[in-house]
Amino acid sequence: MSKSKNTRKNNSRIFILALILLVPGFLYIALNRFGANEYVSLPVFGDKVLSGKINRKMGREFPDTIFHTIDTIGLSNYKGEHITFLDDDTAMSVVHLFYTQDQSFSRLMLNSFEKLSNRFQHTPTVRFYSISVDASDSAEVLTDFIKPYSGLENLKWQIASKPDTLSFKYFTDNLLIDAMIDPLDSTKFIVGNQIVLIDSKRRIRGYYDIGLKGEMDRLEDEIRLQLIEEIRNNKIHKVEKQL
Repeated sequence: MSKSKNTRKNNSRIFILALILLVPGFLYIALNRFGANEYVSLPVFGDKVLSGKINRKMGREFPDTIFHTIDTIGLSNYKGEHITFLDDDTAMSVVHLFYTQDQSFSRLMLNSFEKLSNRFQHTPTVRFYSISVDASDSAEVLTDFIKPYSGLENLKWQIASKPDTLSFKYFTDNLLIDAMIDPLDSTKFIVGNQIVLIDSKRRIRGYYDIGLKGEMDRLEDEIRLQLIEEIRNNKIHKVEKQL
């Protein structure tokens, strides 16, 4: 009887040992075969279509999607320098429209942008753009309008205008926000009171209404969230290039 008990005890020990050795390996194989890492990701705004191609990422296949992207464009900043909007494919951008004769939403936008750009001044992959829709705004006009804002030299914040008459079509077709001459007063402009978050692939990842409470906090949080996605995608790209 004692021998039978010892046999059962030994068998139990062997079974437990086998579980300890085999279960982690089984779980590892199952997770690699059937599991997937899920990350919080911001939506991509605008039209999107399937190209018919299949992309491979880290051993997995995904249908290739063509997203709405924003065209690069030449601007003239408050120093009179020519700059190219969205020419850096390693940086994400935050942009809004304004015009210098508006002391309400336009001024509120710039006030908020100064605080936001200060918070991210040591993050080289985040750029800020305040773009005037008034093509007649010279460097002098812009400089006069931004006098309340100090430290611009140390910020990745461009304040500029688009020096031609294609401004409105560009803004509505690319940024998908309102920009037009006021139908009741041709000397004024109507611009959307939204801030746009754009990733390094020139895709729109968020809209933020400056008129709503809490939107600037949400924007700051989602800039940080998008930064994590940019870093993660860059690491995946480097690994895939080595494979």
